Amino acid sequence: MRTDNQRRSDNFQDRGRGSGGGGGGGLPAAALFSILRRIGIRGSLIAGVVLAGVYFFAPPAIKQMIFGALLGGVPGQTQSVAGEGSTCEAHAEACDFSRAILGSTEDVWRAQFQQGRLPNYGVNPGQYRDPTLVVFSGAVATACGNATSDVGPFYCPADSFLYIDPTFYQVMQDRLRAPGDFAQAYVIAHEVGHHVQNVIGATQRQVQGENQNQTSVRVELQADCFAGVWGHTAQASLAIDDADLREALNAAHAIGDDALGHSDERQFTHGSSAQRMRWFRRGFDSGDARQCDTFAVGNYGQL
Repeated sequence: MRTDNQRRSDNFQDRGRGSGGGGGGGLPAAALFSILRRIGIRGSLIAGVVLAGVYFFAPPAIKQMIFGALLGGVPGQTQSVAGEGSTCEAHAEACDFSRAILGSTEDVWRAQFQQGRLPNYGVNPGQYRDPTLVVFSGAVATACGNATSDVGPFYCPADSFLYIDPTFYQVMQDRLRAPGDFAQAYVIAHEVGHHVQNVIGATQRQVQGENQNQTSVRVELQADCFAGVWGHTAQASLAIDDADLREALNAAHAIGDDALGHSDERQFTHGSSAQRMRWFRRGFDSGDARQCDTFAVGNYGQL
């Protein structure tokens, strides 16, 4: 994979260090762990995996609920507390890489929206609206509330921003055993996938008779598939090869609910390793976001 010839997105902010605002910039990991257990997504929390590594894969509705209701933030009210210093001074390569991948996702999704190659949820999304990528160190204030780096990369639907502490890339390599630049690109593409869902109305979908966990799985698998669509379309421009594909599939496998140590499928919130790889691969092989309609799969067991 190469990014030297890829344009860098201008939809980018460096919030610096400690920009989480008053009150410490969010809850510590231990407190958030306790909260998450009470609201039923304990399936993402296991011994040996840092909270950052799993929160990244929480569904948007859960993330917004955590931020807005539990971290003291008020949806729709962006807090503008300046951080100190520059995150990109310490992580120049990661910031440059992130801007390149974001630029690539912009090119792909602008074309997909222009061509109408999207699942239809009764919403006319119009032209693609680019999200903004925010890099931060330590803590950050968002329209969904305050957060620390413990929560990992996330998408806030209230401001359409993606947030990432670049040190998460090292977490992927060291703790999730998912190294590689295309695995890192998958992180961004997955969160952009949640933005696409927000724009086209997918996050409002609910399959009759299914519980919150099952809806969460459908949301996450669709974001994986959307990430695959981006990979397919950007394959030539980024020189993505079979080794890169294996990196992304390895990352998808590493964060399957069963790979994280859970045996009760009723507690799955993100899908099994096999499901996550299969839906990423479906998007990657087809390059067609219309093939990513997880909500159209009537039988949950056939996802």
